[in-house]
This record gives sequence, structure tokens and C-alpha cells, in this order.
Amino acid sequence: MTKQQVLDLYFLDARSKLIDLAAFLDRMERAGGEADFRHPALLQAAAELGRPGAGRAKNVLLVLSDPTTEPIPTAPGKGASGAWPGEELRGS
Repeated sequence: MTKQQVLDLYFLDARSKLIDLAAFLDRMERAGGEADFRHPALLQAAAELGRPGAGRAKNVLLVLSDPTTEPIPTAPGKGASGAWPGEELRGS
């Protein structure tokens, strides 16, 4: 496909997702209290979008993923959090 064809097919969907992300970040700014590890992880992942070159999707996934290879003894909760909390919150 050409760049024009990609824009024609996917621009409105990408635009919508960016607006959703911006609205989420605005809600975070207005909210009280402290954020957990997910907020800075999301901001770091979003920064990957502005980097030149291919591989943005891979880099976003790497920012949000657990880089360790050793399994933990027990899961800290029932579901996934969507971001890696770091060693101090990993439960090991």
C-alpha cells in the first residue's frame, strides 16, 4: 500500500485512539491522589510514538512488559495490570 492508502484506511481510527488517550491523560491530571506504576509506564510508552523509524509497536510493548525471565512464586492478584510494576512490586 502507499502512504496515502494507509492514511485513507486507518487515519480516523488512529485519530480516535489518540483523542481517547489524551482524554484519559486529562482525567488523570484532574484526579486527586497518587498514581501507581501504570501512569508513568503509559507516559513512557506514549513517548515511543514520537520516535522516528519503524518498531514503535514493539517498543511500546517492551516498555509495558515484564523484562524478567524467572517466574514469580505466586501471582500478586487475579488479573493482569497491563504494565510492569518493577522489581519492588513484583512480589518476589
